[in-house]
Amino acid sequence: MSNAALTANRRREAGVWPLIHAERAALAADLADLTDEQWATPSLCTGLTVREVLAHLTAGASLNTMRWLAGVIRCRFDFDKQVAMRLAQQLGTTPGATLERFRRTVPSTTKPPLPAIAMLGEAIVHAEDIRRPLGIRRDYPIDAVAKAAGYYQGSDLVVVAKGRVSGLRLVADDSPFTSGSGPLVSGRTVALIMAMTGRATYLDDLEGDGVELLRSRCGTA
Repeated sequence: MSNAALTANRRREAGVWPLIHAERAALAADLADLTDEQWATPSLCTGLTVREVLAHLTAGASLNTMRWLAGVIRCRFDFDKQVAMRLAQQLGTTPGATLERFRRTVPSTTKPPLPAIAMLGEAIVHAEDIRRPLGIRRDYPIDAVAKAAGYYQGSDLVVVAKGRVSGLRLVADDSPFTSGSGPLVSGRTVALIMAMTGRATYLDDLEGDGVELLRSRCGTA
């Protein structure tokens, strides 16, 4: 990669971090007054409570490349085991401790070997994994969700998304995001993101003759 390309990439990364920090801060604020029962609510991530998903977000914001690689080796390249191990490390003994650990990561720029835009996607997707079951709705900044949608439609790096929406035309009705060609799937940008990442619940928020095809491609998130 040329010096000019490296410089441009650094600028793009720098521009994404304020969006990530804002999403983390907003989520922490939304969760400030949860009851113990709410913390135990099943999230949209199968098998995980909203508290455990929050600990997962904390883990992702606490792992640099070296720590991530050390964990992968320790877990014998079992990536699911690595995720579970890091989640357990960040859970804390009480819901309050879980939230406080997450609050400390709000300004963090630490990340595994992923682009910053992937961290923005994680912040939005996992926040919705938490918010939706709790009945909390956030009006996301258009720039943040449009950037995350643009990332997911072109990537299968963290989760299969590009392959899931292949041959479909995605059109947001609340942001400039559009992608692809074929049967139409339209709606709020955040609903498109969640459907792209396999959250079938959000398909009911979408319209178009491509929705049923996308539904057939949505497995467990």
